[in-house]
This record gives sequence, structure tokens and C-alpha cells, in this order.
Amino acid sequence: MKTIVVTGANAGMGYATAEALAREGAHVIMYCRSQERGAAAQKALQESTGNHAIDLVIGDLGSLESVQHSAAEMRRRFDKIDVLIDNAGVVTLKKESTKDGFEKMMGVNYVGHYELTRLLLPLLKRADHARIVIVASGAYQFVPDQDQAFFDVAGFLPWREYGRSKKAMILMAEAFADQLRNTDITVNALHPGAVATSLGVSRKTGFGKAVYKVLTPFFKTPAQGADTAVYLATSPEVAAISGQYFVDRQITALDIPNKKQQAQALWVQTQREIADHLNQ
Repeated sequence: MKTIVVTGANAGMGYATAEALAREGAHVIMYCRSQERGAAAQKALQESTGNHAIDLVIGDLGSLESVQHSAAEMRRRFDKIDVLIDNAGVVTLKKESTKDGFEKMMGVNYVGHYELTRLLLPLLKRADHARIVIVASGAYQFVPDQDQAFFDVAGFLPWREYGRSKKAMILMAEAFADQLRNTDITVNALHPGAVATSLGVSRKTGFGKAVYKVLTPFFKTPAQGADTAVYLATSPEVAAISGQYFVDRQITALDIPNKKQQAQALWVQTQREIADHLNQ
């Protein structure tokens, strides 16, 4: 039985991904920020799929301390991880910060996943031919080519900063694939398409609901959006492929100049940023 971690598994595309994998008989670990929402989703998945090999781990990707604690918990509880799907994401329409002081979309979408992935490598290395699947986005194109900054960026444009966080995730896939090239672990990123989820809708105020309602008919369903992530997690067709970017199950070229050099530079800078924030 494959053990598969899905971040942000209690709602939207993460839930659809976890559900598809549970139906295929996988041992699914749901990585969720909220105990209440996570437990409700865990129970619903067990009931709908008949698969009771569904575990819950609570972790906040917006807190490096929480990421470290949750990763340590997983290393205690589980023998191995066959697949890690870095799926969770946030969109904010005004500038907000994580507990560690990162711009929130960069902090949650990228920094939290970077650190979680790094800390779970020992469990991934215990599996035969493990996979890391990173849910990025074509929104990386919202960032001008000449703009190669990722931290402490002046100004704030919601979709540009969202795109910046997703560009960072694509470069993260490139960097991890390079770091792990002599192992049995593959790393690939993907664009799920425009998916109808509540991403960007405020739970507190409901802000964004009207826009979400209007646009929903034009979007993919969460299950449709999850298709490529599930494919990369399970298909034998991609077992030996690493360092690629997929759209609709197809390898797709990226429009990122000097991608490898940017990935290497971001890797070094991220390590420095994390160390600096932890020491504050």
C-alpha cells in the first residue's frame, strides 16, 4: 500500500486528490491546518470511499515552527512516504504576513512547502521510487521576466504575488529534482488549470464569494483539477520522469529565462531566509 501525503487535503482540489487516491486503495495522510475541518474531511473521506487507512496530521504552512513539529510527528508515526503532494495554497487580496514575517502567499505556498518537503526527505528516501508532486500554476507568467525577486518585494499586486509564489514552487521543483538526481525520488510540478475552489474567499468575511459564484461555471471542477496531480502520483508512465512541468498530463515547456540558475539562487536564498526568520 502506497503512503501518500496531500497538503491542504480538507477542501477543494486537495480533498478531490485525497479522495481519488483513497479510492485507489492508498494510505492517505491528510495534512491540514485546522483540526476541526481536517477531522470532518477525514471522516467524510473514510465514509465515502470505504478506505479507513486515512490519517490526519495538523500543520500550518504559514508557521515554520508548526511545519517542523508536524514533520517530526510524521517521522515518528510513519515508516515511509511514497508520494508527497504539495497542494495547499492561499490567495490574499491585500498584503498579509505569516507568523514568521513572510508575505503570506510566498510564505504558505512556497516557504512552508519547501521546508516541509526538506524535512520529509528521510521518509521519502525509505520508499522505493518515491515521488514529489508540486501543484504550481501557469500564474507564474504574471511575473515579468526581469522581476526575479522573491522576498521583501516592494509594492503588492495580488495576482502578481500569487504568481510569484507559484513561480517559486516551479523553481523549487527544479531545485529538488537537481538535488535528488542521484536518488530514486522524482520531482515534478504541474499546472492544474483554473479550478473552481474557494481559494481567495475569506472564511471570516465571505469576501470574494460573489466573484467565485460568477466565475465557477467557467472553471474545472476540483476533481478535474486534481487529475494531473493524481496521474503524477500514481502512473507508471511517469515513474522515471523528473524535473518536468505538466499541464493536462503532458510535459509542457516553461517560459522562465535562466530557470536552472534562478532555481539554484532561490534555493540558497530560501535557506538563508528561513535561518534568519527562525533566529529572530
